[in-house]
Amino acid sequence: MSPLLSEIRSNAVLWLLLFVPVVFLVRFFDPEAHTLLFVLSVLAILPLATLLSAATEAVASKTGDSVGGLLNATLGNLTELVIALTALHAGQYTLVKASIAGAIVANTLFMLGVSFLLGGLKYHVQVYNRESARLQTSLLLLATIAMVTPSMVSHVDALDTSAFTQQLSVGLSVILVGTYAMGLLFSLRSHRELFAGTAHAEAGEETWPMGLALATLAGVTVLVALVSEVFVESVQQAAATLGMTPAFVGFVVVALVGGSAEMASAFSGARKNRLDLSVGIALGAAAQIALFVAPMMVFLSYVIGPAPMDLLFWPGAVSMVLIATITASLLTSGGRSAWFVGVLLIMVYVIFAMTIYLLPPPV
Repeated sequence: MSPLLSEIRSNAVLWLLLFVPVVFLVRFFDPEAHTLLFVLSVLAILPLATLLSAATEAVASKTGDSVGGLLNATLGNLTELVIALTALHAGQYTLVKASIAGAIVANTLFMLGVSFLLGGLKYHVQVYNRESARLQTSLLLLATIAMVTPSMVSHVDALDTSAFTQQLSVGLSVILVGTYAMGLLFSLRSHRELFAGTAHAEAGEETWPMGLALATLAGVTVLVALVSEVFVESVQQAAATLGMTPAFVGFVVVALVGGSAEMASAFSGARKNRLDLSVGIALGAAAQIALFVAPMMVFLSYVIGPAPMDLLFWPGAVSMVLIATITASLLTSGGRSAWFVGVLLIMVYVIFAMTIYLLPPPV
């Protein structure tokens, strides 16, 4: 346990772990304090994300950055999945769709951009595996096509367009999940030599035992899921108090808070010149959300939702996801990065966030 305790003592952010029990105590004694619970849940998720980052880096040092990036993206996306499931059960489909689109955009633009910026401020030029980035952006492009298609046919002059859109969404979801599974097989098994990251630990850096790292990953993931439930229960009332719409909450607030675990690892990896890990987390998380989380919401809406959910997103969200995918594809095609590349990605994200805040889509 010494590496874990040492990490907590040396990192001031981890001292915020005290807010984790506070969240549950306030929820028990005053469940109607929505704004307070919202603030406390954010403060609790941040140190949990940092601890998740440290444990994931310990695993990545032994498995390689590509596998480590996939592992972190998978565990980090659990937060978005829990938030989406809670909103799905409550019938808040606008929040679900906004959080899905927002998470894709935040990962491909904000997370990747800040990683490039932080790494570029420390290193003149950074190099990463462009084959891995190309695969992830190709998967994202396929998912974007699946999101565009229902929007293209939603106004077709038919007797029952809604039924057709629902059937199409189920079929597209099957295709997306199947493609994602084949993508994992391609990158981790049949052609894994093309996507090999660097397996290393920095000189003088204390490494965690694999058992401790995996146990920490599991425990922190459970805590993140529990705190996320409190977050999603309070975010709507808190947003109304602060004058934010459900679309903005899902697209920006939920996406950034829900993705804080992956962001902590991606930013840390970039500062340590491990850009394969950062790019793998950012694009891998976006691909998982688009090809796995979104289809699962469609399937699970038949089980836990008040009505079936489709993949019909509002045109603004589809446009932003498409632009984000194309931008990330263009800027990662060379396999090299500098700080200004990160600035360009961040500015695109700021434009989108400002637009949806000032002129939210119809809900």
